[in-house]
Amino acid sequence: MTDALTQADIDREVAAEHAAYQKRVADGAPVEHHPRRDYAPYRSSVLRHPKQPLVAIDVSRDPELVELSSPAFGERDITGVDNDLTRQHTGEPVGERITVSGRLLDRDGRPVRGQLVEIWQANSAGRYAHQREQHDAPLDPNFTGVGRALTDAEGRYRFTTVQPGPYPWRQHLNAWRPAHIHFSVFGTAFTQRLVTQMYFPGDPLLPYDPIIQSVTDDAARQRLVATYDHSLSVPEFSMGYHWDIVLDGPRATWTEEGR
Repeated sequence: MTDALTQADIDREVAAEHAAYQKRVADGAPVEHHPRRDYAPYRSSVLRHPKQPLVAIDVSRDPELVELSSPAFGERDITGVDNDLTRQHTGEPVGERITVSGRLLDRDGRPVRGQLVEIWQANSAGRYAHQREQHDAPLDPNFTGVGRALTDAEGRYRFTTVQPGPYPWRQHLNAWRPAHIHFSVFGTAFTQRLVTQMYFPGDPLLPYDPIIQSVTDDAARQRLVATYDHSLSVPEFSMGYHWDIVLDGPRATWTEEGR
């Protein structure tokens, strides 16, 4: 944690970045759907990007060369409980159960079928089941926090899980991450993998989080927030949230592209 930084400092930096972006757009600059790598309020981003130049691969010699050492998957890798994070252990996990569903779409709104969608998240207390986790909230022996599913003929995915809790992340004094679920879209090859995050409507921590606020365009940022959908709620069991992932175009979902 940077002791000299407070939430008020981060709030001022976020406001300045948003004002600067709005001025750029008003002066004719293009809309920015993705955050800048040097977004000052998100100090940790410097540690999350490659510092060495990318390795060039001569695909003219062999178009599939880049895939020879990459992970691969098939439909047989998906089990019946992979998309239900509440059934992966012998007991019931602690927390509010939720159903999260949506569609994977291309820029023209067409479904992208048969794609691997993976998720990972903190438990209801805001703790990840990871050996490097530093938050002292309790672990849940019946919740690992990872799932996977294939999109169907309509490009739809569906997960059953528990509402993740917020957690502190020590970038600055009293820094808390809003509740969120990490999403990975595999594509037809590992090199096409995209990673993003889904947030929940009405979360009071959204204005204070420099990670989601690094998406300075208001419309693009709102596309990261799911919508409560009562039709997805399972009676006597779970609340429902709808969230589409758009791969490209003016309504694309922000992804961690390493820009």
